[in-house]
Amino acid sequence: MNITPSGLRRRQLLQALALAPALSFAGTAAGPSSNRLVLVILRGGMDGLGAAPVPGDPDFAAARGALAQFADPLLSLAGPYALHPALAQLHAMYGRGEACVVHATGLPYRERSHFDAQQVLESGGTRPHQLGTGWLARALSPTGLKSLALSTAVPLVLRGAAEVDTWSPSVLPEPGADLVARLMRLYADDPALGTALARAQGLRERTDMSAMTATTGGAGFVLLARRAAEFLAQPQGPQAAVLELGGWDTHANQAAPNGALTQNLRTLDAGLAALREGLMQGQGAWARTVVVVASEFGREVQINGTQGTDHGSGGVAFVLGGAVKGGRVLGDWPGLARAQRFEGRDLRITTDLRAVLKGVLADHLQISSARLESEVFPDSSAVKPLALLKT
Repeated sequence: MNITPSGLRRRQLLQALALAPALSFAGTAAGPSSNRLVLVILRGGMDGLGAAPVPGDPDFAAARGALAQFADPLLSLAGPYALHPALAQLHAMYGRGEACVVHATGLPYRERSHFDAQQVLESGGTRPHQLGTGWLARALSPTGLKSLALSTAVPLVLRGAAEVDTWSPSVLPEPGADLVARLMRLYADDPALGTALARAQGLRERTDMSAMTATTGGAGFVLLARRAAEFLAQPQGPQAAVLELGGWDTHANQAAPNGALTQNLRTLDAGLAALREGLMQGQGAWARTVVVVASEFGREVQINGTQGTDHGSGGVAFVLGGAVKGGRVLGDWPGLARAQRFEGRDLRITTDLRAVLKGVLADHLQISSARLESEVFPDSSAVKPLALLKT
């Protein structure tokens, strides 16, 4: 939506009145697909060996030291792999054949900067600032498929030619019915704001407004996951949604039973469970959904002097949903002996994360291989899509 100065003032007025809590609608045309894609970005660099330990690797215990000790038993996966005990709901999805773990995965970028790595993760390039738009925006823009950012600002991954809807909880009080009615009359003839206002009012009538108060931290992520499910489950809802969860930069006290890593994993697990529950109730939407969970990089294998981990490269991604052929751990395990690590420090990347993303986009949203290689992930012809979905 192109906003003129006067239009901007009017839009700010509507937001201030909390009629559509941080919600800006793009278009109304139905997309050609009923499938749903959710991207969850874990900002800060999640420790893949903490989230998905590999106790069957003979070098795991020695390489990780105190980080190889867990307060509760690990949740077993196939082969040498396991999940952190805080990921019980994700483990249940794995057991039901609804989730895959992709280990030793990461980006072409290796320089350990959060800002640069996140730029590469969202842009789909091979180096920072090579591309100024997002890979998901480029994938969706010619298709007519709609997208939604569960945040106050559109993340880079959704920035591009296509317009994007946004939603986030409001900190402002609920407007009265009389004020809403007067605003509807005031902007009835405005082609942009009148349409947006009507759609926002329709959303109000279908959504539990008592839950639309701003929250932070773990409760906020779970709320966003629930709201994402509500939007995605609607027949004319968006085909793609992006959520974010920060706080993964665990330089200190990472092994603490109630430390930042464990608490974040609990939050992630609760949010993914809430997303699944909401989509299960939404006219079979879960069966048509794929969720990709990824971080900008992993952490170093060895514990540091403050009982945490420093920036690394290889990590883990999770792919889940009713459309996923789950119950599998994918990837070529490189080993944890020092000689097997990248630069003697990191879990070596053996699966390019773009292979995960290309596999989902090709098989789930029907993006052609030609577009994936030329527009969505330029210069990626050597990266073959990973088969993740049910046939």
